[in-house]
Amino acid sequence: MAPKTALNAKNLEALGPERLAELLIEITADNPAAKRRLRMELARAQSPAEVAKELRKRLTIIARSRSFVDRHGARSLADDLNSQRHAIVETVAKLDPTEALDLLWRFMALAPAVFERCDDSNGTVTGVFREGCRDIGDVAVKAKADPTALADQAFAALIADDYGQFDELVRVLAPALGQAGLEHLRRRMIDLSNRPLPKPAEKDRVKIGWSSAGPIYADEMAERSRVSTVRLTLTEIADALGDVDAFIEQYEEETRKVPKIAAQIARRLLSTGRVREAWQTIEGDRASARQRQLGLAGLRMGRRPDRRSGSAGTCR
Repeated sequence: MAPKTALNAKNLEALGPERLAELLIEITADNPAAKRRLRMELARAQSPAEVAKELRKRLTIIARSRSFVDRHGARSLADDLNSQRHAIVETVAKLDPTEALDLLWRFMALAPAVFERCDDSNGTVTGVFREGCRDIGDVAVKAKADPTALADQAFAALIADDYGQFDELVRVLAPALGQAGLEHLRRRMIDLSNRPLPKPAEKDRVKIGWSSAGPIYADEMAERSRVSTVRLTLTEIADALGDVDAFIEQYEEETRKVPKIAAQIARRLLSTGRVREAWQTIEGDRASARQRQLGLAGLRMGRRPDRRSGSAGTCR
């Protein structure tokens, strides 16, 4: 039999509600995290609307914070963020999924500012935001979100995804977006790819680094980021729609012969019963590999590829 001084629920109940309340106030006096937990429990006892109100307050405070968090403090920050995420998903979403979805977008919007002011070398904060991204997919289905509006929100999130917090967004949102939402998102990405980026005058270009080829400019990185975002998103949309041809279109002819890409294409062709094309893709990859081997062998023998015919010619 456990002693009467053992810390368990039954023994603590014997203290009575008044004494327990006094103890909680005393114990949490110098513990901000515990105080927030108590406020959340009080809000939960009233209604999900009160929980949402408390959550908005807390998210605003986190967004405004500028203090740096080192690697050791990242765990506490992650715990705080995770408690907000849990409250949204486990309390608000059960009775008001539309409100919960809006809160989750607000929660995810914290990511850039949070990452800029913390050392997340152990990945704990990143993990919380990735869970939040997955939650958006689940809650969007419960909220029966409008596919077009949801696609617009996804577009805005993806083009600002500087820290990878939205890496899984298209996949997790696919059920809620449906074909209409996915097609709308695809059109927006294609429009983005066709939109010319204004190039600043040479004197206004900002150098952000150096490479063996020379300086690296901010406008060049922005363009590379845009191209990468569009290609990855269109690839994921193609997969979500089961559109193998759209997936293949994201890769140039030569890139399709790279073993890893060829295998991905062949696997998708096989999944739709296009066995002959899958085999041709693999054979094309093998032929390309053989051509590379012949080229290397020719170089070792003092020969070079003939530019006109593609065959090996004698070095002169």
